[in-house]
Parts: sequence; structure tokens; C-alpha cells
Amino acid sequence: MTKLENKRLELLAPAGNYEKLEIAVHYGADAVYLAGKDFSLRNFSGNFTEKELEQAVAFAHDRHVKVYVACNIYSRDHDHPALDGFLAFLKHLQPDGLIVSDPGIVLSAQEQAPEIPLHLSTQASTTNSRAAAFWKSQGVRRINVARELSLKEIKAISASAPMEIEAFVHGAMCISYSGRCLLSSFMENRDGNRGMCCHPCRFSYAVMEAKRPGQYYPLAEDQRGSYIFNSRDLCMIEHLPEMIDAGITCLKIEGRMKGINYLASVVKVYRAAIDVLLSDPDGYAVEPFWIDELNRVGNRGSGTGFYLGDVDNTRPNYAGNRPSDHRFIAKVMASVSPVEVRVEVRNKLFKGDNVEIITPRGPNLADRIQTIHDANGQPADHAQPGSQVTLTLDQTCNPNDLIRKVSP
Repeated sequence: MTKLENKRLELLAPAGNYEKLEIAVHYGADAVYLAGKDFSLRNFSGNFTEKELEQAVAFAHDRHVKVYVACNIYSRDHDHPALDGFLAFLKHLQPDGLIVSDPGIVLSAQEQAPEIPLHLSTQASTTNSRAAAFWKSQGVRRINVARELSLKEIKAISASAPMEIEAFVHGAMCISYSGRCLLSSFMENRDGNRGMCCHPCRFSYAVMEAKRPGQYYPLAEDQRGSYIFNSRDLCMIEHLPEMIDAGITCLKIEGRMKGINYLASVVKVYRAAIDVLLSDPDGYAVEPFWIDELNRVGNRGSGTGFYLGDVDNTRPNYAGNRPSDHRFIAKVMASVSPVEVRVEVRNKLFKGDNVEIITPRGPNLADRIQTIHDANGQPADHAQPGSQVTLTLDQTCNPNDLIRKVSP
């Protein structure tokens, strides 16, 4: 792994809205991916107005962070007038990349904003080197390879069609081929390929025999039902050297619809891991606190997906979600003094709560809420979600640090 020396490796984080953008940057992302209000595959993640996109690009660039705008729906003809207008706006905005999947949008982007580098979405199902070479000939600079590929297959693509290779390193896995699912369209008339997925793969299912209406038979021994499509989450923290050896130069975190607690923890861990990997490729080893931190955000169990060829890692997770045992309670808004911070309360907190501060670097800091003062400066025993209060702690916090309550 000595070939990693002096090599730049990009950590790409989701930014579903402006707050998530700030958190991703605060915790160490090299680049973020986000979207306007239309034309991306996460229409319900909040996203950005055109004015917010301008602010987002300026904010990120001021901090030397790249911005990639997702425009990766499979479009219909009636989308194109508005889509062309959006692409013309992006030409003025000059983000660092445009994420696309539809060949028609590739053509539109080349006409409307040829200066913006094109990044091909995993939705395009690039599964071989000839496909990669084709897209390169069409002006695509980077490919997010299909999730169905093994690292061996990705390495062959990287060697045969040299270009930037991006791949997911952590987050939810779609049950359908390269994420192109029709279940949502059939069940709720919400087209998942146009950003409106209702996530039916996360629903609970049971079997009913036709002559026994009302008698439901779970497909697995679980009183909540059977999660027959519920894939494990991807987690490749232990296999970063193999990913880099396969030619992957951008590690992408899934989760534009996830909360900032998830985002902070995952970006922090992979930032630390990448820094260790680049400083000592041959001595890379997973720190125990990285695993602990990843386990403190809710997930559906984790695995390595298709990367290592292990079929057990591609089977559905019948156990359902695994909730976090550490509750996110506050976001630091400003420092009042070395031990006093003004916070925005996200879940009810109490004086005397044992907490941990999620800092951008190193293990989380153990602490305890010594005092609470409300917006009028009056002492309080607790604070409700949505309020802003001042906390006295033992440790020093910085704006955008998150605070979690530690379970007894």
C-alpha cells in the first residue's frame, strides 16, 4: 500500500440542507453533494433553493470544500425546459461537479453548462470497463460505479478505463439494481427514479393465504413482521486499503435524508480513518473508538455489500433497525465562555445529564451538564426541544459541535 503516499483521497459527504452542509464541513468532508429543489433522487431531503445554492457554494469554497450538485433523475420530456433553465443557472454558479445519470441530461449539461465537470451517478449502472470508456468519450470525468460490483471488478475498470472512480463507503443500500426501483411507483404512485421514493423496501411484510383472509404469516420469526427487502447498511471502515487498491479515489457517504447526528459521527470517523491511511498506508488499523462511534448512530446492521464477494453481506437484514443508545440532545450554536455554550435543544435535556461532546477530531469528550439557563438568563432544571439555552459544562465546545446524552 505504499503507493498511497502523496495521493489525494476525497471524502464525499451528503448535504441534504444548509445545516447538514455546515455539519459535513465542520467534521471534515473534502467535498459535499447536494441538490436543488428538483431533478435529484432525494426530493424530500429539504434541498436548496437557488439562493441557498449560491450561499452553499460560497460557504464551501471559502473553506476549500468542493460542491457537487445532483441532477440525477431519469427525466421525461416535459422536465427539460425547466431543467435546462436550472443547468444554465448552475453555469453561473460554477459548482465543482454535476452528478448525472440520464444520457439526455448529459447532453443538456454539455449544451447549457459545458464548463462543469460531469460525474456519473451510480444510477447509470456502470458495470464494465467498456461502459466506463463510453462515458469518458461523452465527456464524463468521474464515475460512481454500480453498487453490484466487487472490488476486483472495480479494479479492472480502473485499470482499463483510467478516470476518477467514486464508490460508496458507508450508508444505506438499495435493494434494487443500482437503485432503480419500481416498487414505490407501483405501491404509492411515487417514482423513485424521479426523487419521490417512499422506501417500500423498509416496510414490514407478511404472507396471507388466499383462503384464510386476515391470517398473516410472518416470513421470519419476528413479531413486528418480516423485512424481506431490508438490506444491511454498508460499512467499509475496515477495508479502506482494499478500496484504494482497487483504484477508488473518492469515498462517498450515503445519507442526504439522514440527520446531523448520523452525519457528524460518520464523517468524523471516516475523516480520521482516511488521515491515518494516508499517513501510514502499511500500518492502517481500525481504532476501537471508530467502531463505537459508528454503532452510536441508528442502523440496520452493517456489512460489506458486494465488494468482497461474501453472499452473507448481501442478504436482507431480518432484524430490522438497530436504534442508537445515545440520544442526540443539542447542537452548539456559540461559545459564551470557555465552559459555557449556547445550544439549540433537539431532545429534552436535564441539569445533571451525563453527556458526550462530538468533536471533529479524536474520541468524544465525556462531560456533564452543570447548569442550564433559559433565553432570559434564568436558571432551569431542564430544556425542551426547539429552545435555545445556555449550558455550563466542564469541557470547551465549538459552534456546530453536537452533544449526546449518554445512556446509563
